Amino acid sequence: MNSANEAKKADGADKASTRSTIEFPYTDLENAIEVVKGVHAAGGTACDYDQLAAQLGMEAKGGGFRMRVIGAQVYGLITYERGGRISLTDLGIRINDPQHEKSARVDAFLSVELYQKVFDQFRGSPLPPQAGFERALVTLGVGPKVKDKARQVLQRSAKQAGFFEMGADRLTKPAIKVDQISGGDKKSTDSKAPQTEGVGGGGGGGHIHHPFITGLFQTLPPIGSEWAAADRMNWLNIANGVFKLLYKGGNEEIEMKIKE
Repeated sequence: MNSANEAKKADGADKASTRSTIEFPYTDLENAIEVVKGVHAAGGTACDYDQLAAQLGMEAKGGGFRMRVIGAQVYGLITYERGGRISLTDLGIRINDPQHEKSARVDAFLSVELYQKVFDQFRGSPLPPQAGFERALVTLGVGPKVKDKARQVLQRSAKQAGFFEMGADRLTKPAIKVDQISGGDKKSTDSKAPQTEGVGGGGGGGHIHHPFITGLFQTLPPIGSEWAAADRMNWLNIANGVFKLLYKGGNEEIEMKIKE
């Protein structure tokens, strides 16, 4: 009797050890964007669960549709309420806007806990071969039984978000044009009185910054995290373009290099 109980406990422990302990989607980024577009078509920024299923031509009670909704939620594109209401997040609204879609794809990819950790671990370095890559995913918390599926979805999503633009063997954050920076709007620079945004603490002495400047600093990685030299160079080049656009003078060319 005791041996039977011990066997059950051992079996339960073995199953627990195969579960994933880190969040990641089972559908790729394009599938999640289709969900966003479905919400937009059905209700603008929000719709009912059944309405979205009908819009996508799927069965509301089906596992495939449920997996798509969960995936879009993991990418940070939607919120799902218990009453069956699905709403687009700010990121979901941005990714549905062609002007900001590229930068929103980058943010959606890095919204996934697993993908952010993989990017931090292999930033600036070649990705390991398939077997080694899957072992790395398991060490990050992916269940051994789903490591192959997790790797395939990650690599497809990374390509869809532009992280393989510099080569299929490494994850590189894509360069974002000035008019795709979150918070900026190219046509606002043509206005005589461009929209401005206050930053800093309370009181009337805060500086006023153009949305391009605010958006530029919003793209900086967290303090203390790794930031490859090539990615820093991309950011500095974008910053230089913003400064040329917004400030007078400075006709001299600025040259930046990466030295070993």
